[in-house]
Amino acid sequence: MAEIEAAFLFADLCGYTALTEAMGDLDAADVAARFYGLARTSLVGDARMVKTIGDAVMVVASEPSTAVSSVLWLVASMAKEPGMPQLRAGLHFGRAVERDGDYFGASVNLAARVAGHARGGQILCTDTITSALRQGGLTALRPLGTVSFKNVAEAVFLHELTNAAELSVFRDLDPVCRMRVDPLRAAAQVEHEGFAYSFCSAACAQKFSQAPGSYVVK
Repeated sequence: MAEIEAAFLFADLCGYTALTEAMGDLDAADVAARFYGLARTSLVGDARMVKTIGDAVMVVASEPSTAVSSVLWLVASMAKEPGMPQLRAGLHFGRAVERDGDYFGASVNLAARVAGHARGGQILCTDTITSALRQGGLTALRPLGTVSFKNVAEAVFLHELTNAAELSVFRDLDPVCRMRVDPLRAAAQVEHEGFAYSFCSAACAQKFSQAPGSYVVK
């Protein structure tokens, strides 16, 4: 048993319960297995998959940048896989207790809570992650404000992660409602600073056009 400081990442599949109802247990299990495989092959540096929990994975890395790079690779890998649900993820950096290859403590619990707060297509993180990322200039950040979590004493300030080099990964997501959109069948498209964004509806396209900076960060 040892106390360590590390970055903790939780990621899961959105709508997995509904997917199981629609596809049946066996096909849903195949989707989860594909997700686990993509998560393993997306790990960067010393990032390590600690365990799988239903349709979720837990990853630990020594540095925030390593955990973020791993989740961005995972998002990119999933975007290329047909029939995969959207991903949501949460990250936090802090101290935890390592025991028999697993990790325990408030930092682990908070990372899981942050992931649970994310919507489909979102990668959320705490200030402990973003402070390290700003120093390296790795990732663009969109502040979301403070969130109160059950059984967490203080409100937590959250940020959404996007990466300028990885923007193409997210271009098949409606940036307003975060639904996955086929660019060839999109209800509307809007060009913004060299990128063509697709929308599920004219209403989402209008919201984006009125305030693109609220939805896209470079």
